[in-house]
Amino acid sequence: VVFRSGFDTADERAAWSEADFAAWVPGWEATQSLSVVVSPEAGEGTHMVRMPLDLTPFRGCRLLFECVAKARDVTEPSASYLGVKFMLHYTSEQEGPFWTNESGVNGTFDWRTLRFTTRVASDAGPAELNLGLQASSGTVWFDDLKITLLGGPIERPAPMENPPPVFKGHSLPRLRGVMSPSQFREEDLRVLGQDWNANLIRWQMVRNWGRAGTDRDLEEYDRWIGGKLDELDSVLDACDRFGIRVVIDLHSPPGGRYENNDLAIFNEPVYQDHFVALWERIARRFRGRPAIWGYDLINEPVQNLPSPAGVPDYLGAQVRAARAIRAIDPETPIFIAAAEWDSAQGFRELEPIDIPRVIYQVHMYVPSAFTHQGVHGAWTPTAYPGRIEGEIWDKARLRSVLEPVRVFQRAYNVHIYVGEFSAIRWAPGAVDYLRDCIELFEEYDWDWSYHAYREWDGWSVEHGDDPEDRARTQEPSDRMRLLLEWFARNKK
Repeated sequence: VVFRSGFDTADERAAWSEADFAAWVPGWEATQSLSVVVSPEAGEGTHMVRMPLDLTPFRGCRLLFECVAKARDVTEPSASYLGVKFMLHYTSEQEGPFWTNESGVNGTFDWRTLRFTTRVASDAGPAELNLGLQASSGTVWFDDLKITLLGGPIERPAPMENPPPVFKGHSLPRLRGVMSPSQFREEDLRVLGQDWNANLIRWQMVRNWGRAGTDRDLEEYDRWIGGKLDELDSVLDACDRFGIRVVIDLHSPPGGRYENNDLAIFNEPVYQDHFVALWERIARRFRGRPAIWGYDLINEPVQNLPSPAGVPDYLGAQVRAARAIRAIDPETPIFIAAAEWDSAQGFRELEPIDIPRVIYQVHMYVPSAFTHQGVHGAWTPTAYPGRIEGEIWDKARLRSVLEPVRVFQRAYNVHIYVGEFSAIRWAPGAVDYLRDCIELFEEYDWDWSYHAYREWDGWSVEHGDDPEDRARTQEPSDRMRLLLEWFARNKK
């Protein structure tokens, strides 16, 4: 434990900002606790008090943040990351503004622990802890804050001199394509392969879009995944005809996600065992199919809390599945995902695994205030390049964000695949953002797939920039022209 604080002394209380909605009251274990009360009339706003925090000694370290909290009648907010907030915020020149907290906390509950973990950016600047309510009304109490050091910075080796050829799992100059629709339509794949000249699709087997509490019934889950595997047979046949390589993406794993977005497979052995057995089933059924580029084990892993004793974590679960696959299929490439939603930041703590024919995957949606504007709430137009959340964002800044991936790539001489990247179609300057991203991917020799093709019109390049217009455009959008220019370079 590197920091611990209640609110019993004057010095402890003085460290926090003051607000008319916050008070010190008798609470947890008869000690002084922080109480935040927000009326229904004020529930749409942000009501938090703040304490400065010096993270300089812990740059590059993984930390566990904990407190105890109690709530009464806290209304359910519009997004899971809102509501009761025990949150860390800091700035990073390399990665931009950073926020993290336990998600899905609202309602009425007695004293319980809130917790989350994070690896601190190597250049983390001024930081603060936040306690309170955001976009919710009700009453919440906080006490007994604790920060625990879980691990130090990860040292990377210097780039290899005269490295051997990188394993890519294909012999083409580049794979460039898209994230898939959520259902098979042969005409979609014909257009993609023949008219657009894309040579890659990341085929997502998805349902429920990550909603908490789903995929818990394994018998029902197996019936669903059985249908998706039957559909995958048709996908592979069509892609073989149209010259498209396929990444098999298990987008919805058994057990699903918790309210805090952690995957159950990192916490409950029954779901992790089922996850490994499912990949054995997939490998037995599809090994040797020529259209397959590789097996994508986990989509966007999130692990806010350490795994229980004896349960492999987000990387260990992937290692288990990869080893099980290799006992059945020694050839097909396997994709390994980083933590923190498979973000570039997740590569700060990613370790290479000792399994042959592995490729490492990253997703790129930074800054999310630009890429996802209007997706989870009211839309305030935010342009790229330009000032976003108080900081200048341009191609140089995107390069900085991707630097942890580049360091990993060069340190271990591995191949990188960008499984997803995008900007919502109505974002001002979306084409400029996509162009800058693609040019960086190409410079770094990364394969890539745009999110997404004929899935939801918000990400569609076949739609214009008016969020109210749900019809495909007659003339190609500037975003579509950009993709087609790059797809025209593809070989098959």
